[in-house]
Amino acid sequence: PYQTMIFMGGTGSFSQRPSDTERQLQSFNRVENMLRGGRAVLFPLWAGSYERSDGYSVMGSLAPAWREKTVQWVKELNQSIDYLETRDDIDADRIGFQGVSFGAAMSPVLLAMEPRLKTAVLNGGGFFAISAEIGDFPPEIDPATYAPRVTASVLMMNGRYDAIFPYESSQVPFFEALGTPESQKKHLTYPSGHSSYGWNMEY
Repeated sequence: PYQTMIFMGGTGSFSQRPSDTERQLQSFNRVENMLRGGRAVLFPLWAGSYERSDGYSVMGSLAPAWREKTVQWVKELNQSIDYLETRDDIDADRIGFQGVSFGAAMSPVLLAMEPRLKTAVLNGGGFFAISAEIGDFPPEIDPATYAPRVTASVLMMNGRYDAIFPYESSQVPFFEALGTPESQKKHLTYPSGHSSYGWNMEY
């Protein structure tokens, strides 16, 4: 049975349409790395993304829309794992999460709310540092609220000079807030900005 990673991409997922081909899937190269490594990947079209666009915007939506979407994403994650558990070709005890940029930033909510996730690979994430219409997150959907409740093992990879998730004010506080035991989490940085320079060899 395959170990499986459930994927959530960046903000481009919520403006990109359609999702007909691999080239149209945002950050598919990260998915391909997992596939080449011998794992299965589940690529949900999360609420508000691709053909499921409904006006939600990462940068332009207010707290009520964020709250609605966050609840939907958690439910969709739960349902995704329910589905994987029905398949004989999937190892139900080895299901992880891969988040890129926005997906990595939102990962504490998803990881804390779904204990069946055993591990996470987070690329280019951290606590949100760029101003958006939502302003301060309501605590019920704030990733910082959930980070201490994360127990899955975590590999976090970032560009040291990322202007979207700055190292000192975003990446380090995010990593330190994770409730994962110190021996089960690792933060790697590379001489790059908000990109994947050097990460592909670390999977």
